[in-house]
Amino acid sequence: MATVVAFHAHPDDEVILTGGTLARAAAGGHRVVVVTATDGRMHNGESDFRLDELRCSAEILGVDRVECLGYADSGYGPLFYPDPPGRVRFGRADIGEAARRLSAILGEEDADLLLSYQPNGGYGHRDHVRVHHVGKRAAELAATPRVLEATMPRELLVCVGQLARLLRLPAPYEPDVARTAYAPRATITHRVDVFGFARQKRDAFAAHRSQIGESTTGARMYGALLRLPPQVFGLLFPREWFVDPALPASAARRDIFD
Repeated sequence: MATVVAFHAHPDDEVILTGGTLARAAAGGHRVVVVTATDGRMHNGESDFRLDELRCSAEILGVDRVECLGYADSGYGPLFYPDPPGRVRFGRADIGEAARRLSAILGEEDADLLLSYQPNGGYGHRDHVRVHHVGKRAAELAATPRVLEATMPRELLVCVGQLARLLRLPAPYEPDVARTAYAPRATITHRVDVFGFARQKRDAFAAHRSQIGESTTGARMYGALLRLPPQVFGLLFPREWFVDPALPASAARRDIFD
């Protein structure tokens, strides 16, 4: 059996990009650890409910251990807020220091595999870009044998955005972002079937109640998705994708351990 450490930027990212894969690994008897760079708080004085939601999500997925490196959320968009008193926003974190924090966990766990992000951070979020650099350096420090970068097919995102606009629904990304987001399908090395873990992924996502909300059109759409039967949810989100920078993409692997 192997030990997998999934390194993510914020609470809820663990579900969106890797929830089914983590549940599948846990069901297969592997040890699963989730580490987030931030606690999801933008400002001091906010409660730690997002870490509570993360722990609830992790329990649903079968995760064995949850850790947070303790950085502040940097936020998305052109406005990059100053650091809160006594804390550093992850987008400004020293890569070496953050990597040492993560590598300590990788060493404690004798991790066989680190799940991280691609250089573009998926869609350019400054915290997600930082995850790539910190994860890469931490794996080097801890001599972790393998790193897989969580991603999605860029072509799929463009199609979903076009369909959403036709239906007058909010698209997940603006067209100019989607055209350069994540990875071209041809470069993806691992396509993992997570249909059998749809219920866990749906319920783990629902555990992040603070991120779903009720007031916006997008929030109402997410709420509707989470009320779907597991089989329907699984048909809509049947796969998760990864890139192994050390492997050619000529043949897609079906499991993160391939």
